[in-house]
Amino acid sequence: MNNIEIRKAIKESGFKHWQIADIIGVADTTFCRMLRRELPEDRKQEILIAIQVAKGRI
Repeated sequence: MNNIEIRKAIKESGFKHWQIADIIGVADTTFCRMLRRELPEDRKQEILIAIQVAKGRI
């Protein structure tokens, strides 16, 4: 299973993949390619934090 936690968090946040890509500073196509393979834990955490920041919780 590839990056299920990330995909679920994005879906639950109500944001689109391109919006999260913009927050972390990559192109939307790059972000989609990143999610094709399992990400390292530190990169996953960076994305999850970006989602929280976008939601205004941090």
